[in-house]
Amino acid sequence: MVTTASPQQKEHDIFAAMAPHDAGSFANNRTPLIRNCWYAAGRASEICRAPLARKFLGVDVVLYRTENGDPVAMRNRCPHRSFPLARGKLVGDRLVCGYHGMEFGSDGVCAHMPALPHVPATASVKTFPIVDRGPLAWIWMGSPDLADEALIPDTFWLSDPAWGTVSGDFHIKSDYVAMHENLIDQTHFPFLHPDTVGTPEYARSKLTASTENNQVVIRRELRNAPPPGVYGKPANIMHKLVDRTSEARFVSPALHTAYARVSVADPDPGEPSLYRYNITHVFTPETNDSIHYWWFNSRDYLPGDAAIDTFMLEAHTQAYSEDVEALEWINEVVRTDGEEQFDLSFAPDKPGLMARRVMYRLAMAEQG
Repeated sequence: MVTTASPQQKEHDIFAAMAPHDAGSFANNRTPLIRNCWYAAGRASEICRAPLARKFLGVDVVLYRTENGDPVAMRNRCPHRSFPLARGKLVGDRLVCGYHGMEFGSDGVCAHMPALPHVPATASVKTFPIVDRGPLAWIWMGSPDLADEALIPDTFWLSDPAWGTVSGDFHIKSDYVAMHENLIDQTHFPFLHPDTVGTPEYARSKLTASTENNQVVIRRELRNAPPPGVYGKPANIMHKLVDRTSEARFVSPALHTAYARVSVADPDPGEPSLYRYNITHVFTPETNDSIHYWWFNSRDYLPGDAAIDTFMLEAHTQAYSEDVEALEWINEVVRTDGEEQFDLSFAPDKPGLMARRVMYRLAMAEQG
């Protein structure tokens, strides 16, 4: 007897073909870090005349600004005796090593060496391309020849006064692959974030996932349902049923964005019928087991409203703190459990696996 597979079985079979039975084809916490990418070095306001030490992709870097305000990023290690240059001082635009007084210009070349009348040609420190763009400074840790500023992600809304934005940051003891998979996995929302972004209806809503130029995009649509508190309360629409559409996007190893549109068919008099939210997650691996993480939540209504800012800041800090806690718990188990486990994956995990596949491909191309 010939039987026809159901749509559900077909979906399962398609997913089974891509599931990571071969762990080597999907990025994980042991995959080499991707270097040819613009990462956030920090908030532009963090980088000033006082040298700032920070580690990116396992490399110690010192950040500062010249007298003209240009950002500088160089290796935080004197080429003479490995003294951390961030422990030195700035004199004009020269960074002076606190051990033997060698002076390095913003190009990394030693301009003065007190112990010798002539500076050896080999006395220089590696520098990294770094660019201010909106509220962030972006750094390129890979091949300098590939550092095209046109590749810096466009996050114009973070600087647009028409959008009200709140922001926070974390230092996380987890790997950035797990962070990307967490952000693109929306099925955990009602369980890990029941008081903020999650509703059971949303977790069950149909999603589509696709890969576009090394970006993974998922889209959801939920009609005639209660809004989540994080969107409904500041807009004062908790008493309404709304249509909710969203797009979450793995943009690059350094960036994840999400766009939410909440539509009200019968708005109260004088109130909008559409509310838009842009969520921006920016993170840079410090090592394979730690991340610098900055988040931004932007809305297209009532920018500057102090009460809404306070609510949004508190609600999203709570939600992202829950993510951080969960990821650190997972990382602890993965690192310390003495018995190896190959984690199961199911159909709703497809978007995260797609992102992990892209990251693996990029990492292996660099190892090439």
